[in-house]
Amino acid sequence: MEQLINEIKLKLIDALNLDGMTPADIDDNAPLFGDEGLGLDSIDVLELIVLLERNYGIRLASPQEGKKVFQSVAVMADYVAANRTK
Repeated sequence: MEQLINEIKLKLIDALNLDGMTPADIDDNAPLFGDEGLGLDSIDVLELIVLLERNYGIRLASPQEGKKVFQSVAVMADYVAANRTK
């Protein structure tokens, strides 16, 4: 699981252009959205959806599912591990 978490962090850094950040800078359990954690916004959600689809073959069924999946890197990794098709 640690390898998948690191892989997702690297993909987040690349997809969201988080220049100057390393995987070590991203807390596995920190919120991805809001004032804490990465502080992502609604436009970043689109990038995350594309990231899941391209890299792991995962299509989210609804916005509610996205809210659950994009809570933190650790939650994303659990979801990817359980649902990936690639």
